[in-house]
Amino acid sequence: MTEQGGSRTILHVDMDAFFAAVEMLDHPQYAGLPLAVGGNATRRGVVAAASYEARRFGIHSAMPTATALRLCPQLILLPPRLPRYRDISHRIQQIFARYTPLIEPLSLDEAFLDVTNSLQLFGSAQAIARGIKDAIQQQLGLTASVGIAGNKFLAKLASDIDKPDGLVHIPQHQAERFLPSLPVSRLWGVGKATAHRLERMDIHSIADLRKHDPAQLEAWLGRQGRLLWQLAHGRDDRPVVPDRQARSISHEITFAEDVHDEDRLRAQLLMLTEHVAWRLRQSGKCCQGVWIRLRDGNFHTMTRRVSLAQPVNTTHAVWQQARRLFVRHWQHQPLRLIGVGVERLQAAESPRQGELFAEAGSQRKQQQIDRIVDRIQQRFGRNALHRAAGKCGSTG
Repeated sequence: MTEQGGSRTILHVDMDAFFAAVEMLDHPQYAGLPLAVGGNATRRGVVAAASYEARRFGIHSAMPTATALRLCPQLILLPPRLPRYRDISHRIQQIFARYTPLIEPLSLDEAFLDVTNSLQLFGSAQAIARGIKDAIQQQLGLTASVGIAGNKFLAKLASDIDKPDGLVHIPQHQAERFLPSLPVSRLWGVGKATAHRLERMDIHSIADLRKHDPAQLEAWLGRQGRLLWQLAHGRDDRPVVPDRQARSISHEITFAEDVHDEDRLRAQLLMLTEHVAWRLRQSGKCCQGVWIRLRDGNFHTMTRRVSLAQPVNTTHAVWQQARRLFVRHWQHQPLRLIGVGVERLQAAESPRQGELFAEAGSQRKQQQIDRIVDRIQQRFGRNALHRAAGKCGSTG
């Protein structure tokens, strides 16, 4: 049911052990066995995902692969297949879209849905959640956990309470019962660095944080302090922002092991660019800014951006800028994470009258190519067709 006072009804859908579950789906001989997706133990590899059978041995994501194998010598270790995971993720998004257009993807395996205006059609948030879970199970053979609440923070907490295959609703008044006992690290935006700062202030739980005045927290932590005080009381007014309303669209991946090979990095950057540009077109937007993010094995992160003279939304145009940024700023060090994003979004328009005929014609050609690729991928899956990094990288 919708919370009293006309507030939103939010779902947080989180796939259960997504990468590992897809591998078990494709390799049924591994069902019920400890399995992890990750990198080679001899090359600083890490676990990207672990099945629930593997988690019983203490294995978790971001753990060094060598440690995971020590904990469970019989662990089945498979390399990541990101194109396959992206294809499944796209099909999950299509299931979401049956219930609401207000979908905010967070990653390949989780998203927020605002179903406030869908309740009259489908009956209740629980009915929508059950319909989504059943469709994912029946059509894809996977399980998802769903949290329901009046805001994004509580919905995300709810989805984690009864994993796997959970469905939990937290009405606002019930949040008071369990929030105080949670560690402060469960608050949105509290990473390791912030958690350490709070611990030095003798703030370990949400109850500890609630004892402090919001102005005092703001003096200690800046604007984040007041936001954390709001979350500690179960308050969160952030809306679900679909791509068509977003100020930026981005996608990034963390590799299971450090990657130094330039061809592999360029190919991965192109695949990320394809996904971002596709979401940009689906949202009916163009962008006037492109950025890339690189993180090395020591967790040093660099973000570099460029502004564009004209708005674009073709894969070719976004890729040209992402590629140039990569060539200019990658220092040939092994990378653990790579990402690409577009910003300064605006409504898409046809080529402007003042543009040179050759430029306008080239843009129309790229738009036609994108329409053909989009239709093929819509029909046969996101992994059905991809551009070649070398050809798309050409500026001529």
